[in-house]
Amino acid sequence: MFGQTVLILLAGLVFSALLGISILAFNQATVVREMGAFAATQRIVNLARLIDDVPADWGGRLVRAASGETLQITLSTHRPSWAKIRATGAGARTIHAFLARQLPPNLTNSLHVTVGTASLRALTAPHGMMAMMHQPSLRGMPMMDRSGMPGMMAGRRMRAAVRLPSGPWVTFAVVLPPSGFGLSWPFLIALVAMGMIVVPASVWAVRRVTAPLRTLAEAAERLGRDVAAPPLAEIGSTETRQAAHAFNLMQARLRQLVESRTRMLAALSHDLRTPLTLLQLRVEDVQEVEERERMVAAIASMNQMIEATLAFARDDAAVEPLRRIDLAALLVAIVDDLADAGLNVAMAPAAPVTMSCQPVALRRAFVNLLDNAVKYGGSADVAIASDRHTVTVTIDDHGPGIPAAELSKVFEPFYRIEESRSRETGGSGLGLAIALAVVEAHGGTIQLANRSSGGLSVRVTLPR
Repeated sequence: MFGQTVLILLAGLVFSALLGISILAFNQATVVREMGAFAATQRIVNLARLIDDVPADWGGRLVRAASGETLQITLSTHRPSWAKIRATGAGARTIHAFLARQLPPNLTNSLHVTVGTASLRALTAPHGMMAMMHQPSLRGMPMMDRSGMPGMMAGRRMRAAVRLPSGPWVTFAVVLPPSGFGLSWPFLIALVAMGMIVVPASVWAVRRVTAPLRTLAEAAERLGRDVAAPPLAEIGSTETRQAAHAFNLMQARLRQLVESRTRMLAALSHDLRTPLTLLQLRVEDVQEVEERERMVAAIASMNQMIEATLAFARDDAAVEPLRRIDLAALLVAIVDDLADAGLNVAMAPAAPVTMSCQPVALRRAFVNLLDNAVKYGGSADVAIASDRHTVTVTIDDHGPGIPAAELSKVFEPFYRIEESRSRETGGSGLGLAIALAVVEAHGGTIQLANRSSGGLSVRVTLPR
């Protein structure tokens, strides 16, 4: 969301900047075009009047003296071939009308105007219409547009022709200012400087706006690990305070729900002990030994299930503080304890791996996993690996494994696979559920997979 918001904001700024530049370019081009046309026509008017007023033998010298880089004047005895109609080209009629108002009546009747496009470089090239014969110092230099940046620019060429009372035709060829918009280095530098100011400011503003969302996401992740986590601080804007208040209400309701469920499980398990105790007393009066042993075994299994349920409820409600420990040392201690109890458990040598965790809860989770592996797989081989962010503990057994369809179900409380894990082997069906709850409370995962060489592999991944 942070990246999308910044992208949308910057796209809007770029679009508005480009739109403003386009409007500025259009207005600037219009102003330059109109001012250039006015200046050019005014020069033509002044020169036409002057040529008409001076003696005929002065006309040629005046024409040569007045011709230059952007204005060429010629005298001819015949009407130019292009002067067929009075006004042709965009804006020619407006220029014709302006000239007609300014010129004497004896010149207006023969006035012809045409406007076309041309390149400034073509107009000023040595062999072009407006050769710079009179300015050799500029010959060979690249043309510079009005922005100060070299290059080709599309200009306009205006030609006007009038017939003098003495008979010859005088033709004016004028280069009008280009109508395009040229970029200048100061403009580009200003645009880059504006971007360097706007982009960091936009990033800071969006980060400030989206910061409460990151806080809310972190609180939600913390709530998934610990329902008794401290509530969010209800500060900030109105919307932020409302979201934090709603989140705190949800957390309080979840905590109440968990506590109610825990109390209910504890009460049910406690209440079941009374009839079981009565049954155990009555079993003693059964005369048939085999029948009595089966009944005692059934009662013992129920007592074991009740004890596991109570332990599960107590551990779910308990809040153990986090401590930084050496997980490898904890696993070595668990493996040694189980091996001393006669279980076939071994662990590969491992370097110290320190991490923050709840040691008592994590010890119980690994004890359950190892006990499960030994009980149903005959043995357990433990290995630990780590990187900068995670710790991975692998427990392999050599049993029959678990059907693929059952891999995701064995973590459900009281779920049992009868083919390979019947009550004759003991257990209440809560060992893997407790292990999963503890690992997930630490922000980790448990994955089960059948090994290609036989047996089950349990992979526990924990954040460091």
